[in-house]
Amino acid sequence: MGELDRTNHILATIRPPTLVYGARLKYNFCHAMLRRHLLPVLASSAAAATGRVPIRRAKVTRLFPSPEGHPNALEATPEGLWVGEQVSDTAYLLDWKTGKVLKKVPTESSNTSGMAYGGGYLWMGANGGPLGRFPRSDEPRHGRIVKVDPEEGRTVGVYRIPDEGGVHGVLYADNALWITCFKWNCIAKVDPDTFQVLHKIPLHLSRPHGLAWDPPGIWVGYSNDHLFLKQDLKDGRILDIISVKKGVDPDPHGMDMYQGTMYYCDAGIVPGGTPVKTAHSGYIYRVDA
Repeated sequence: MGELDRTNHILATIRPPTLVYGARLKYNFCHAMLRRHLLPVLASSAAAATGRVPIRRAKVTRLFPSPEGHPNALEATPEGLWVGEQVSDTAYLLDWKTGKVLKKVPTESSNTSGMAYGGGYLWMGANGGPLGRFPRSDEPRHGRIVKVDPEEGRTVGVYRIPDEGGVHGVLYADNALWITCFKWNCIAKVDPDTFQVLHKIPLHLSRPHGLAWDPPGIWVGYSNDHLFLKQDLKDGRILDIISVKKGVDPDPHGMDMYQGTMYYCDAGIVPGGTPVKTAHSGYIYRVDA
């Protein structure tokens, strides 16, 4: 149980609905807002409940630096890897092999945390007001999605987060946007034209960063716990778990998958918006697990 002890959590699936084991963690059915108190960690063999999902330890490989050193959003495409910078809120398209800048798109996002590409547009997760720079004239300070034309760099639309809270993860898949909603403690699937909520699945841990499409699940990075959970698209139950080691591996921020491989970045910014400089910050990484 060394790896389970290291993360201080046992994440298990018994049968739908999913139960999550962990100290003082809570499971939230976001649609009904029904909270359940979770079972404590079991140290005995009784913890080996049917259907438990093992934690896979990741090997993390550094690839290349982000253009500005504060990457907090990734979007993987065949044309290259999109990176969203948290301070300048600029989106960069980088070459997969070298990290060379192929395209630079200034956006009207702010405190960028999460991004997506779909329907011909960039969708920037603006997690409130600006961070580390002076505000633009009339710049909003609330959480929102900024829809950007990547060819012209113009803002096409601005949409409030469905629960009117902040955002750390955005994904475009299945002709819809998937957005982390902090107040509802869930991932909301929304119509990209009307922003009508179509579906919700629960978040299991705190500070979710980064979403990646991997049917029948969606990967969610949980920064505080240094875990990536693959959650069922229907009900949020846990299908797979990958861990990175806190204090050894880079802190998880933006994340995506491409051709079956996970990538993530370390923004070098800690909760509260304080920049930190570490050996890992400002780089893009590949995950092998």
